[in-house]
Amino acid sequence: MLLPSVLALTLLTPSTALADVTAFLGVTATPASRVTRGFAGGIGLLVVGFEFEYADTVEDQAKDAPALKTYMINGLAQTPFPIAGMQLYATAGGGLYRRSVTQPSGVLSESNLAMNVGGGVKMSLVGPLRLRLDYRIINLRGESRHARVQRFYAGVNLKF
Repeated sequence: MLLPSVLALTLLTPSTALADVTAFLGVTATPASRVTRGFAGGIGLLVVGFEFEYADTVEDQAKDAPALKTYMINGLAQTPFPIAGMQLYATAGGGLYRRSVTQPSGVLSESNLAMNVGGGVKMSLVGPLRLRLDYRIINLRGESRHARVQRFYAGVNLKF
């Protein structure tokens, strides 16, 4: 009788939610390599987490590569605790994007929906400070010539 009571109490006791924020710098590789910078903030509940992410990729006119801003809300499935100082995660989500390219006649821009999938690792450094490595494939809806964008970034992550 004691074991079922302990199990029920364990399952019904709320777990501590952990939040984190990341500032990152990376590269968007489609259609040409360009600098990407942004931030993310999220909350994790043991194995499941949620985050908001903003990323800004610069335009490269010489390579006909547009500027791209993304605003995403993602769900994460993650290891419940670090293994050898690393917390692995997989993520998927959606949101909005704004693509713009400078042309002789002016700036041409498009806004629409986007979906993304990816994954990464958060590696413990010192105390609550971690290194975050992330890879995403972003699918852009609408009239974009490059509807599938790949992005990789490294960032400083603070867990609290």
